[in-house]
Amino acid sequence: MSLARMCGALWPSRLITLQLEDALSQGWSKIPTSGLARRCFVETPKQLTSRHGSTQPSRDVILFEHDRTGFFRLLSLFCGGQCIFWTYLAHFAYTGLRDTGATREQGGRKPPTSTALAGVWSFEMNLGSRTWKYGFTLGCMTIGAGILGLGILFCRRSVSQVVLHQGGRMVTVSTQSPLGMGRGRKITVPLSQVACHAHRQESPSFIPLKIKGHKFYFLLDKDGTLNNAKLFDITVGAYRPV
Repeated sequence: MSLARMCGALWPSRLITLQLEDALSQGWSKIPTSGLARRCFVETPKQLTSRHGSTQPSRDVILFEHDRTGFFRLLSLFCGGQCIFWTYLAHFAYTGLRDTGATREQGGRKPPTSTALAGVWSFEMNLGSRTWKYGFTLGCMTIGAGILGLGILFCRRSVSQVVLHQGGRMVTVSTQSPLGMGRGRKITVPLSQVACHAHRQESPSFIPLKIKGHKFYFLLDKDGTLNNAKLFDITVGAYRPV
């Protein structure tokens, strides 16, 4: 057994260091072939890219697509109907409620309406008072506007398509629309301003996509189609501080 092999058996880390130094001196093309040395060998970003595919495609690549036009049409009808209903209820509360405590009968004030619950607990309630009238009206308007706002926000944050442009420097994110595929909002930003804060295999239903300058996450439904999962993981699906 040679002296080098004896030293390697006693200090395997030193042998790996020598092999790495030899590889660095001769270029990255010569990688140590021994098992332990190769497992400890650090790959450069260029080599990592060569194993997973190029991050600079020669043409535009659709990384993700998912058409949910039918669902968002139903969602639009539901949110619109709820907004109309609660707006009508607010209008009725503002114009229809009367102050029952302001009626005078035989020189005295008529008592407010008495309400009983299950014949056990009763309390006096004047639904036409200013507090009830304006409070009920404001509450109905808030509920209607809230349902409509949540529906619009969910539609504008649900992604229908993600396109990595030629060269791999720009990304276009298209959102869903009740009018059909491609009719939603389109946001084109540099790849460095896009990041996934959770890996696609760890997310149960939606992949959260963060775009710099936008407060809320964009959601990629896992029922959608990933045309190139490896390219997605090292470009749009990678974590970046944005």
